[in-house]
Amino acid sequence: MSASRLLSSRSDDDLLTAAAAGDQTSLALLMEHHRSRLEQIVELRMDPKVRGRVDSADVVQETYLSVLHRAPAFFKEKRRYPFFLWLRMETLQKLVDVHRFHLGAKMRSAYGEISLHGNSPTVSSASMAGQLIGKLSTGSVVAIRAEVRQMIEDLLNQLTADDREVLLLRHFEELSNSETADVLGISPTAACNRHVRALKRLKGLFRTLPDGADGLWP
Repeated sequence: MSASRLLSSRSDDDLLTAAAAGDQTSLALLMEHHRSRLEQIVELRMDPKVRGRVDSADVVQETYLSVLHRAPAFFKEKRRYPFFLWLRMETLQKLVDVHRFHLGAKMRSAYGEISLHGNSPTVSSASMAGQLIGKLSTGSVVAIRAEVRQMIEDLLNQLTADDREVLLLRHFEELSNSETADVLGISPTAACNRHVRALKRLKGLFRTLPDGADGLWP
């Protein structure tokens, strides 16, 4: 049976149970299930100066090789957060290692070890704007992409760093509210309130965009 059929025929809970018991095939299937999300996270948080030298898929693949060795310790400990958030943390650590290698001493001093709550590579407004503008596909709108992209970047810069981060986690990394709360180190209620406020601010700003760009945000 192919890996994709194996994955679709077994629940994440079943795979986690088997992986915790030492089944590396189940661990590999779990990691494959999360591959596209992890690659998206790497793409968003990769320093622009590194893009073109390193592919996001390569960073995730290197993470997987590391995780195969580190997973027993994760499962042995009393887990305080979900498996995916651990994978995300390991992936961001690998990305920081890539940044340090390619960008030298400046990056080596910028981050400590990645934790669940901190030291993640930041995402620029330009990167977020690039992701959003990719949603524009109709011919009449594509023609104004460059102008709209700069407008979106300027609007995102009007948000606070906290607003941008919670929007990034919920809408770009597609974390649930509880996962977002874990990453931010706050309660689920506080995470929900922060998200609602940030979304309201952003939607207010986006009303200034030209016609045809109103579908960029849910």
